Amino acid sequence: MAAVPSNALPARRPNAFLAFVRRLFREKPLGAFGAVVFIVFLFCGVFADLLAPYGMNQISPLNRLKPPSWQYPFGTDHLGRDMFSRTLYGAQLSVIIGLSAAALATVISVIIGIISGYAGGRTDMTTQRMVDAWMSFPDLVILIVVVSVLGPGMPQIIGTLGLLLGIAGSRIIRSAVMSVRENMYVHAAQSIGASTWRILWRHILPNVMPPIIVLFTTRVGAVILAESGLAFLGLGVPPPEPTWGGMLSGSSRTYMFQGPWLVIVPGLALTIVVYATNVFGDALRDLLDPRMRGSR
Repeated sequence: MAAVPSNALPARRPNAFLAFVRRLFREKPLGAFGAVVFIVFLFCGVFADLLAPYGMNQISPLNRLKPPSWQYPFGTDHLGRDMFSRTLYGAQLSVIIGLSAAALATVISVIIGIISGYAGGRTDMTTQRMVDAWMSFPDLVILIVVVSVLGPGMPQIIGTLGLLLGIAGSRIIRSAVMSVRENMYVHAAQSIGASTWRILWRHILPNVMPPIIVLFTTRVGAVILAESGLAFLGLGVPPPEPTWGGMLSGSSRTYMFQGPWLVIVPGLALTIVVYATNVFGDALRDLLDPRMRGSR
C-alpha cells in the first residue's frame, strides 16, 4: 500500500481557547490585564480561608492601628484585626454575591430577551412596556426599600440585584435576537417545520452567546459595586461578616485619620476589581463581536 504523503495529512486545528487568549493579550493588553486581575480576584475569593493568615474577626488589642508591615501587610484596624485577612474574606463575599447575582441576572435577561425578541408583535410590545416601567424606578431606591422590608442579608441582595439587572439587561439580548432571527438558517428551520423551542435552543441561543458572555462579565462588576454601596449605607451583609463597602464605613471613617489604610485598602480593592472586570468585559465584546472583528 502506498504511503500517504505527509503534506496530504489534514492539518491539526489549533486550540480555539488558546488562540482566543493569544488574541486577547496581543490585541487588547488592557483587557488582558483585567482578565488577570479578575482571575486573581476569583482565586483569592475561593481560597480566602487558606490564604488569610488570621481569622476575619480575630481581635488583638495590643496590635490596634498598626501600619502596614511584614506581619500585617495591610495594617490592622482599631480592634487589632488584620486588614489583609479581612480584605480576603471580603473578596470571598464579593465573589459569592457577584457571581450569583450576575448569573441570576443573565438568566433573567436571556429568558425575557429571547422570548420578546423572537416572538415580536404584541408580545414584544407588552414585554418592553413592562421593562420600561420597571427601569423607570431608580435601582438604589428599590434596593433600599427591599432590604429595609426584608432585612439585610445575602439572599435578599442577590435576588434583588439579579432581578434589577436582569430585567434591564434583557434589552441587550432582545436586540441580538432580533438581528439573528432574520438570518437565512432561521427561516430555513421555520420552513421545514422545526418547533419554536428547537429554533430557540439550536439556532437563536448559540448565536447570541457572545453578548450573553459580555453581559455576565459586566454584571459582576456592577453587582460588586452595588453591594458595596449598600454595605456602606449599613444595608448590606450584616456584621461581623467583612465586606469592602462595610469596611469603608462605620469605625473606619472614625479612625481614618489615625490609620488611612483603613479606607485606602478596601477602596483600592473595590476600584481595581470593578475597573478590571469592566475592561475585561469590553475586551470580550470587541473580540467576540464579528462586526468589530471585520473592522480591524
